Amino acid sequence: MRSSSHSPTRLRGVFSPVLTPFKPDLSPSVERFVKHCHWLLGQGVGLSVFGTNSEANSLSVGEKRSLLDALLASGAAPHRLMPGTGACALTDTIELTRHAVAAGCAGVLMLPPFYYKGVSDEGLFRSFASVIDCVADERLRIYLYHIPQVSQVCISLALIERLLKAYPCAIAGVKDSSGDWSNTAAMLEAFQPAGFDVFAGSESFLLQTLRGGGAGCITATGNVNPGPIVELFRHWQDADADARQASLNATRAVFQKRPMIAAMKSTIAWQSGDAAWATLRPPLVELDAEQARQLVAELQAVGFAMPGASALSASV
Repeated sequence: MRSSSHSPTRLRGVFSPVLTPFKPDLSPSVERFVKHCHWLLGQGVGLSVFGTNSEANSLSVGEKRSLLDALLASGAAPHRLMPGTGACALTDTIELTRHAVAAGCAGVLMLPPFYYKGVSDEGLFRSFASVIDCVADERLRIYLYHIPQVSQVCISLALIERLLKAYPCAIAGVKDSSGDWSNTAAMLEAFQPAGFDVFAGSESFLLQTLRGGGAGCITATGNVNPGPIVELFRHWQDADADARQASLNATRAVFQKRPMIAAMKSTIAWQSGDAAWATLRPPLVELDAEQARQLVAELQAVGFAMPGASALSASV
């Protein structure tokens, strides 16, 4: 069993990889970013800033540090933050992780180094171990980020087991974005009882994950549909939980049939009345006018709404 000192703030619930809004010159829009983060916090959603859907790998280390600092300066509670700090360069990962820990963030979401493919568990172990040893802070809590269909690098059960044995306090949990329920179930069975918290990578698996003893989900569409996802987390043992899950799945399907980031940004642009929200940083591109029109029609058909989204527009 793991030490009871494992996590002073053991994270549970719904987290979202927060979208990064950009200005016309493609620099991050700090104002929109901070407003969106506080809107999400108000909906009961924790913040996994700098995740896949944040366009994190199109942001520099300096941009990430500046955005995190602005968010904290705005009064966002660090115990609700799990920023993404994994990068291809070991030194970038160490710098971002050290910065997040020093700021008091409750955890960090860490991709494995993903440029080189076919790397061994030994190499991945050394990478994670180097980060932990260099940060050298007992407050560090790492949530491993398993998204092999994008990273092309697998975080195996054997690697998790080895990391837990070597660093039982620093290795806190995982986001399983593989989309393979059998893999999530294996993680739940093998590691959740010992205090290693398993988060599903999509709300589509939220109910199954909670029924398996898991911690919640870290999900892209938490950016645009936070309220109903949080309500399922809060009421997953109620009689209508399966119906709630089915409704979430219907909304998710509308987004998932399109480029997700572009679709979510287009939705916020529509709901907030701020067209600049649709901007993506290359190489990603926005939806065209017809795609955006079809998206709105399909969302309206499933009764989609974003209460309070007008607050997400920029003042200038």
